[in-house]
Amino acid sequence: MAETRIRVLVAKPGLDGHDRGAKVIARALRDAGMEVIYSGLHQTPEQIVETAIQEDVDVIGLSILSGAHLTIFPRVKQLLLENNADDIKLIGGGTMPDEDIQFLLEHKQADALFTPGTPSSSIIAWIRQNISASN
Repeated sequence: MAETRIRVLVAKPGLDGHDRGAKVIARALRDAGMEVIYSGLHQTPEQIVETAIQEDVDVIGLSILSGAHLTIFPRVKQLLLENNADDIKLIGGGTMPDEDIQFLLEHKQADALFTPGTPSSSIIAWIRQNISASN
């Protein structure tokens, strides 16, 4: 029986136009054997969740540098729940103050958050560990 590949949606929500980091992570995940869908820039939470459901992904990875993380992560989580898709893991990266990261994790608005400089190997390991455990 063939092993199912982990499917990841990498998304850039909001008005942030800088996607170099998102593309670097997308390539690293792809190189690690995952199927990666990159949604492109300026996605709404609704578009992100719709794409995640249509593409049957295991993980959504949000890249946020605009400072809108306290709005976007809860909205995406809410939409996943409303669409009976809350089994999709929600992770993210970007520039976020430590207290905001702690808040989002404690309130279960994200499953994992990674700051700039996190080795891609750490992100890959987290995804593998948490998707293998839930599949």
